[in-house]
Amino acid sequence: MPRSGPTEPRDPVARGRGQPTRHALFATCAPGLEPALYAEVRELRFAKPEQQVGGVYFEGTAADTWRANLELRTAVRVLLRLGRFAAPDADALYAGVQATDWESYLAPHSTLAVLAQTRDSSLTHSEFIAQRTKDAIVDQFRQRLGTRPSVDRDDPDLLVHIHLSRDRATLSLDTSGPALHRRGWRRHQGRAPLAENLAAGVVLLSGWDRRAPLIDPFCGSGTLLIEAAWLAAGRPPGGLRSFGFERWPGHDDRRWQALRGPAVARPPHPRRPRLIGSDIDPERVEQARQNAAAAGVGDWVQFEVADAGTFAPRPGWNAWIASNLPYGRRIGDDRRRRAALQRFGRAMRTNAAGYRYALLCGNDEDAPTLGLTAGRSIALLNGGIPITLLLGAVDDPTSTASG
Repeated sequence: MPRSGPTEPRDPVARGRGQPTRHALFATCAPGLEPALYAEVRELRFAKPEQQVGGVYFEGTAADTWRANLELRTAVRVLLRLGRFAAPDADALYAGVQATDWESYLAPHSTLAVLAQTRDSSLTHSEFIAQRTKDAIVDQFRQRLGTRPSVDRDDPDLLVHIHLSRDRATLSLDTSGPALHRRGWRRHQGRAPLAENLAAGVVLLSGWDRRAPLIDPFCGSGTLLIEAAWLAAGRPPGGLRSFGFERWPGHDDRRWQALRGPAVARPPHPRRPRLIGSDIDPERVEQARQNAAAAGVGDWVQFEVADAGTFAPRPGWNAWIASNLPYGRRIGDDRRRRAALQRFGRAMRTNAAGYRYALLCGNDEDAPTLGLTAGRSIALLNGGIPITLLLGAVDDPTSTASG
């Protein structure tokens, strides 16, 4: 676990002088995706993984930080924890932040922003905490160098996180830059688009084996199937974008490219699964095709115009159905939404016996509307909207409603 007390200066790029510095890291994720992220962290063999509320703690070198940003599919950000210290008042907060050598992470001509959160603490205003943290950082530069970094809330070179809980401060750096769901391939959003890391989480939580057919009858802009294609191909989700750590002083770009290059050039699995998406809206289908092409998987996914109410996949495929069903802004009229789900559920029960499913719904009441009783349900959030992931199998005696 991260040590307590103000931090000592750290080498953020681990330049290879002696034993590389091991950092305390925390990968954040959307609520409900912690088990999927924990499984990813373990699969990547990061040290000392621990599932926590809101993400997964682990430890690693600078190279591990780079690899986490590049490879984690369900993470939102990878935070490097500088340390923890008591912050019962503004002066203690200021002193704790100043204990870090900020020149290791920020140049005097660079920009920064501070994101603050607080709960159950004497300091109750997050904006004041952010301001005091920023003052401690820039005052250190002014005192040492006579100049200071500037603030850029939209695109900072360094984003600092400060979290207070019961008068204890946790000080972290955002190594990711823009949130990790921004893969770099999206050309079209669609209505209420599914976040890429949530789509990856649905695929991972579904138990899909990366070989069997995967079908999305409400494909929208294609996010879920594109993430499935990248997963099956073994493509790193961060392969098309840059990261915040690349803007830090002393970043070793040669070592980073030596790590990134082979991962991005990794040959795909020779056997491609059958991935099929459909939507009743021809415009959405065309947008999905363009997104898939931009993601480099245009020849992996078949998109077509079809009504989910007439869903009739080929029998005997032993396939998965994974989809983001209509809810919220996708269909504003609840009667239309319920009617669409009833027709789709009837088609599933009639034409997809034995298929496994992972369906994102507006709430648990959608399961009986579909005529299904899920084997499992997981509460999630998509764009701040509470949703439920239903997991089960069509016509499985333990997961299908009778009648």
